[in-house]
Amino acid sequence: MLLALYPHGSEKRRTIGSDCIRAEPTIKVEEFTDLVGNRWARIETPPGVTTLWSDCIVEDSGEPDVFNWDARQHEVVDLPVETLVYLMASRYCESDELAEKAWQLFGNTPTGWARVQAISNWVHNHVLFDYRFGRPTKTAVDVLREGTGVCRDFSHLFIAMCRAMNIPARYASGYLGDIGVAPSGAGDFSAWSEVFLEGRWYTFDARHNSPRIGRVVMVRGRDAADVAMMMGFGEYLLSHLKIWTDEVDESLSEDALVESLKTRPLAEALVLDPSVRRVIL
Repeated sequence: MLLALYPHGSEKRRTIGSDCIRAEPTIKVEEFTDLVGNRWARIETPPGVTTLWSDCIVEDSGEPDVFNWDARQHEVVDLPVETLVYLMASRYCESDELAEKAWQLFGNTPTGWARVQAISNWVHNHVLFDYRFGRPTKTAVDVLREGTGVCRDFSHLFIAMCRAMNIPARYASGYLGDIGVAPSGAGDFSAWSEVFLEGRWYTFDARHNSPRIGRVVMVRGRDAADVAMMMGFGEYLLSHLKIWTDEVDESLSEDALVESLKTRPLAEALVLDPSVRRVIL
């Protein structure tokens, strides 16, 4: 199996504890990094039940996603060459098929941040979120036609619309807790998008459509096909998945935080079956 379950290689924030993947039963975990900084693990699992998990604390500034209404859009000829791949249609983001629709909707909007925000607003307002609407084959065209999806579907439609308007956009996924917002229930991984404007990448999240605190990026790619969290070469069944992304008590000392990682009851997280990962923010 290939696992994309680490914080991204660009994450330089202080970490308490280890973000390494642990396994029961004990197996070899081979780590490698791809060309865009995604950290991967390669494992060979024995027959039977395998449990995977990790548990660490990541320091965050507490600042929300950067918002820059004045960020301008580059002409395609002026874009850095490494961003050009994020203008192209991909497995889940058929920007070529959506070009006419995108220009109808957004062709009269100001270029730059205002246009990207208009796309995010439109996707947010025209797609209904519910886990029952998710499926692994769903593409941006499907999301547009059906008007439903999960967070990755919001991201795929947003990305496809941006690319159709000649704006580089890429897929990102990771941890996003409920810091600064009302609790949303059970934890899960989250998908969002990044757009290249005025010389840098900015975060946009069409599902929530507002700046959030405490994102921890795991993977980046053209779309979800590039960065599947688990890829199996052989038959397997994911029977349980549980994610923690919680804000810790700031009054605790670092020693106390380290001790909490040692004493937290793993049985709570494991519940017996494959691919359990726990991270505390």
